[in-house]
Amino acid sequence: MKRFLASGALFVVSLLAAAALGEVVVRAVFKERTVLFPRYHTEYRYGDYTLRGIQPKSEFWHTSADGSWKFVTNSRGLRDARDFPYAKPAGTLRVLALGDSHTQGYEVRQDATYAAVLERYLNAKGKKTEVLNAGVSGFSTAEAAAYLENEGHRYQPDVVVLGFYANDFEDNLKAGLFGLEGGKLVERKRSHIPGVRLQDLIYSIPGVKWLGENSYFYSVAFNTVWTHFKAMSLVHAKQEAFDFAVPQKGAHSDYEVELAAALIERMRGFCESRGMRFIVVDIPRRMAPFRAAQSIPAGLKAETIASSELLAPFQDAAEMHVAHGHNHISEFTHALIGVALGKRILESQ
Repeated sequence: MKRFLASGALFVVSLLAAAALGEVVVRAVFKERTVLFPRYHTEYRYGDYTLRGIQPKSEFWHTSADGSWKFVTNSRGLRDARDFPYAKPAGTLRVLALGDSHTQGYEVRQDATYAAVLERYLNAKGKKTEVLNAGVSGFSTAEAAAYLENEGHRYQPDVVVLGFYANDFEDNLKAGLFGLEGGKLVERKRSHIPGVRLQDLIYSIPGVKWLGENSYFYSVAFNTVWTHFKAMSLVHAKQEAFDFAVPQKGAHSDYEVELAAALIERMRGFCESRGMRFIVVDIPRRMAPFRAAQSIPAGLKAETIASSELLAPFQDAAEMHVAHGHNHISEFTHALIGVALGKRILESQ
């Protein structure tokens, strides 16, 4: 028994020593290229749909070479310390912002997201406003549409804003919630919670949350596995969705573009039928330091804030994306988008 305990203790000590050595090596060699971006996703039921969202009533930090950013969520997982009742307060303009990590505000302070900027701008102009940031890391347009129809509309928004980023084309395939048949959009399934059960499991283990926010060694290991399974899920999704040739890097197939356009049109129609204004925000792609390009598909019928016009005066001059990390849009770009949205909304008030 003593030998068994001694062997077990030696194994634990060896494991801890190896982890400590790994941490030292990763911090010394890879710190500039490593991010501590825990997602903290969990499962939510919205009507007949089961979707991922950020854990409710949580507080956590993201860290990269560019800095640290605090996240606070309310009781429904929105990035806000405030809770919002479904019933809209009298005399209040309410805006619902949907999208992925750009909308949620990765690599951006809580009060610097375009949702927060928009709220401050409209309130400063004398328009009592609440802007609900319902962005979720990894969200596709398909998930945003399902959320809008089964949960988002319950907040009685006057305006719905969709942040569209270039990876939405592929993320719509991975979600698999909708597809095109004979050129028409059809529902295919009502659940998409990739990695949620694994996250629920590992974050229930004492100390893992601390590792996710503080250990570079853990982050490299976790993100390597996560990236592998994301790539595999995309290959599988493309094989299931259509029998076309895989597009070249940086391009998107006709199917992907048509699916994204059909989803946006569905959201536009849903909002129009309920008297809600629908605006698509083009989240710009990073092409090079200080240079960005448009994400949205050509010929989109919905009302749009086009990044090609918004950012044109700042090309090759301003930092439109965060320099390191995952290169999300910068606080500068968030501010431009928030003010542009505010001006557009006030035009019709």
